[in-house]
Amino acid sequence: MSTSLLNLQPEVLENEFVKLVPLQQTDFEGLFKVASDPLVWEQHPNKNRYEREVFQNFFEGAMESKGAFLILDKSTNEIAGSTRFYEYEPENKSIFIGYTFYGRKFWGTGFNSHVKKIMLDYAFDAVDKVQFHVGAENYRSQKAVGKLGATKVEEIDVAYYNEPSRHNFVYELKK
Repeated sequence: MSTSLLNLQPEVLENEFVKLVPLQQTDFEGLFKVASDPLVWEQHPNKNRYEREVFQNFFEGAMESKGAFLILDKSTNEIAGSTRFYEYEPENKSIFIGYTFYGRKFWGTGFNSHVKKIMLDYAFDAVDKVQFHVGAENYRSQKAVGKLGATKVEEIDVAYYNEPSRHNFVYELKK
């Protein structure tokens, strides 16, 4: 069993399809271009994240988390979206993966599975449990974490960075 501490933002995580690089301030415009599509947020608890001001708050939270990544399509170097590690608890050997979104052209392509596999493989070197907050009405994400083998363990209200609390499900995946 590993006793190493997890670096929430390693330099790069990648496989043959996707590349996750630490999110930088200079990524705002490119990422906002992906996030500015209202349909990206349609099932999300915070449905107006496509608005520049609301997304700016989301982006600030991502930067402050020091666990956020820009997701790139490795074949084209195109920005696909963003994700992050958060709420790491070394003493409980647990971490959350979330705040993930993709541009619509990456939906239904298996892209999310590749991203999550990289993140899970990395996280499970140091933790025994990975959890996900998923909006109660975010059926697409509920289905996606279910495909990973995660099970719903709790319902809670979650206040995202400088946003109102929203009803979420907690899904869990054990090593």
